[in-house]
Amino acid sequence: MLRRVVLAVALSSVASLSFANEPETPTSLKGGKVISAEEAGTLAKSKGAVFIDTRSALNFGKGHVPGAISVSYKEKSDKVEAFDGSQDQFEFAKIPADKAAKIVIYSDGPTGWKSYKAAVLSIKQGYSNVMYLRGGFTDWSAKGLPVER
Repeated sequence: MLRRVVLAVALSSVASLSFANEPETPTSLKGGKVISAEEAGTLAKSKGAVFIDTRSALNFGKGHVPGAISVSYKEKSDKVEAFDGSQDQFEFAKIPADKAAKIVIYSDGPTGWKSYKAAVLSIKQGYSNVMYLRGGFTDWSAKGLPVER
């Protein structure tokens, strides 16, 4: 039993270290807007935007912004600002066809490159009201905002 506890603690520590070593996403979004969890909460409450969750279906199922659409971002490109989007996959057919629609894209948090990349690619596709919730679902939850399961 003690071995299992020690192993669990060790694995948890390694996971935390590897997550902590992930590069953080840029703090600005050319052609879009970086928003806080509070701003996103106001938009969600007023139904003023469509929320796009780029995390895996498994993480989406554990909890997400109420009414969010799950559009998992398949990431193969480097975690850098000048990433090669042609290496990745994002299903634009699942997001609003109206390119003027307000969309809020999020993933886990400041190291969540999937949402940053989806926001960049959405702007390149002609979407004009793209908002990037850089703090992601982590910040959303930490602020006590509503969660849907």
